[in-house]
Amino acid sequence: MRVTRGRPRLSWRAVLAAAGLPVLLVLLWWLVGGLSFYLPGPDRVARAFAGTWFSRRLLDDVLPSLLRLLAGYAVAGLVGVGLGVPIGLSPRLRATLEPVLEFFRAIPPPVLVPLIMLLAGIDTPMKVLVIVSGCVWPILLNTVEGVRALDEVLSDTCRMYGVRGASRLRRFVLRGASPQIMAGLRQALSIGIILMVISEMFASSSGLGFTIVLFQRQFEIAEMWSGILLLGLLGLGLSLLFRRVERRVLSWYHGSGAARA
Repeated sequence: MRVTRGRPRLSWRAVLAAAGLPVLLVLLWWLVGGLSFYLPGPDRVARAFAGTWFSRRLLDDVLPSLLRLLAGYAVAGLVGVGLGVPIGLSPRLRATLEPVLEFFRAIPPPVLVPLIMLLAGIDTPMKVLVIVSGCVWPILLNTVEGVRALDEVLSDTCRMYGVRGASRLRRFVLRGASPQIMAGLRQALSIGIILMVISEMFASSSGLGFTIVLFQRQFEIAEMWSGILLLGLLGLGLSLLFRRVERRVLSWYHGSGAARA
């Protein structure tokens, strides 16, 4: 990687290194594709992808899935940070709640799907709650650890200068814990995509999970693989988008690290 005027610029070598493994995987797929009915070649999957997802299904299945994912992710973020901050600030509250939190965290979220269906029905609220039930834990626990590890010297400094209330929460607590909070949000994003698909496989009539299972039951194998490919592309796109947001939110943190180096 070459540096020009203080900004990193990718070289051709770095681009080729990043693209090398995907190209090799596609070539391998091309070689073994077609040897089995259940493993179509990339050309068939590409045609199925264009015919399936560049159509009405983009609005009927992909968009509802993304909206449920974003809704569940946002609720989990608010709940995780909202509960994690007071728990992290209070050693007594943390000691009281830690066994309960560890108990519920150990329960796999897919196991809760039948229970959530009984409580919330089979519509969109159920699917959002399933996503929340899995995404909230990495956000909550990382927030607790980030708040608990705040610098005591900075805390005393805030107290001496009269920085209290909402100003202390915004400028010291949330800012100081933001690297851990963003780490929890990053983990929750991948969990949310998995739970989005799982929630749509139960008593659903739309969404990516429902459509992929429908293709499998109708033996439309190329279309099923195109749905799996779309999920991977969506996950990649959301990950890259999150990385940009994280870089902007934590610009002060990375900048201080670069200055120390």
